[in-house]
Amino acid sequence: MKKNVFYLFLLFFVFTACSREDLQNNPENIEVAQKDPLTAKQINEKINETIKTKGRFFWNESSDHFVWSAIFQGNKIASIGFGSSFDRSLTQDNKAIEEEILKVIEQYEGKTERTLLSSDQYLNQIDVTIEKQETVIALRKMKNIRYLEPADYRYFENEQKYGATGKSSGSSGCGFESTTLSTSDYTTVTPNAKAPWSFTKHNIINAWSYSTGAGITIGVIDSGVSPEQTLLGSSFNNGFSSGRTISKNGVYVDSVWPWSTGYDGSADKCGHGTSMASAIASPRNNQGQPVGVAYNANLVTYRAASNVVLDGYHEQNGVKIAFTELGNNTSVKIISMSMGHIFSVGKIEDGVKYAYSKGKLIFCAGGTSTSFTNFVGVIFPAWMSETQAVTGVKENTSNQKCDVCHSGAEIDFTYQMERASGNSIPVLSYYNGQTDYVGGSSVATASTAGVAALVWAKNPSWTRDQVLNKMRQSATYYPTPNSDYGYGNINVLQAVQ
Repeated sequence: MKKNVFYLFLLFFVFTACSREDLQNNPENIEVAQKDPLTAKQINEKINETIKTKGRFFWNESSDHFVWSAIFQGNKIASIGFGSSFDRSLTQDNKAIEEEILKVIEQYEGKTERTLLSSDQYLNQIDVTIEKQETVIALRKMKNIRYLEPADYRYFENEQKYGATGKSSGSSGCGFESTTLSTSDYTTVTPNAKAPWSFTKHNIINAWSYSTGAGITIGVIDSGVSPEQTLLGSSFNNGFSSGRTISKNGVYVDSVWPWSTGYDGSADKCGHGTSMASAIASPRNNQGQPVGVAYNANLVTYRAASNVVLDGYHEQNGVKIAFTELGNNTSVKIISMSMGHIFSVGKIEDGVKYAYSKGKLIFCAGGTSTSFTNFVGVIFPAWMSETQAVTGVKENTSNQKCDVCHSGAEIDFTYQMERASGNSIPVLSYYNGQTDYVGGSSVATASTAGVAALVWAKNPSWTRDQVLNKMRQSATYYPTPNSDYGYGNINVLQAVQ
């Protein structure tokens, strides 16, 4: 009898010991092969090499030491996605999992204070402080962790400092310039608005006889909207634009320190967001200014980042928040974002999936950069299956990308935005009464989001997929997408008939 009791006890001990995860062991049992972190220059070189050889770079596919090095070089802040789903509401034990993760961090870090930086309200995602490589190794062994990434590693900033060219591999996209438009780049339409040349190429002006975007709300995630531009403010209803609203929001913290709080408002301090809002829905005005594609659509704009390069903690956090808030906004049907990164960001990916799960039709820029970095291909998050990737092409083509545009298998649509003269799309400038040109995949994306609003306004009872299918059926390469340019240019008149 005593022997049976002994075996039962032994079996119980073995079972309970084996059921514990390896990371519950003493931190001293974690072996660290490389104890010094890589330099930012080494990290960037490895990222670039991986993209050139494999086409993509993912933190999840990198070694413990590499991930820890990037966390260490990025203010020691990490982003953790956990649970079986990105959505907290679909994970009943989300708080228990989060607490378990924090206990492991505290165990390996040897401290209990200042571990948790933020915990997302809607997503299974937290930001934490991590200093030790052992902590990274232990966390990556946990079955409930979907990803562990550096949350403030500034790739583009480091590329500027240490890259082979001494330049960043992406442009900020900012500018407050104004330019007098060439008369050949627009058509004047009643009551006295300038319709960009591209509207004729995509049959948008004729499409207005069927739809103007009325009743559809578009969310714009960008650098905000200028408070100096009244046609995107107090005169949003002007000329033939009426009965609509523009709502401006800010979810960006303007600080280099991840632990800083306090949004800096909705006002654009870059110029890019103002251009995108103009391209989408500038009013069909009586002031001799450029009109947007969906001139009767509503806008909900977000200042989510300082510029188009989502390089820092607050940029990535702001975009994540914007996606979740727009996802929860039942009036919003379409989301347009002309910003991105050359590799995936877990928290933004979660935000995109969250918005998509709420039925939003999401358009993202395929990428715009100088020619020496076009090796990157389609950027994140445009490459995600939940988004529609858009790039810009030259006038009268559907498979000749603009000089600074990216292309690739993930592209879904194209938009003509570059003329032989080199001029791009006329838009409202940052300052009232002034105009400018804007190009790249950014304006192609914003314009295509406007097209989607025209189609949805014509068919308000349709689902996202029905709208998308109609856009595809009205494009150049339907039913067989081009290998690098998707369905190509959309004939908007055909799409709204």
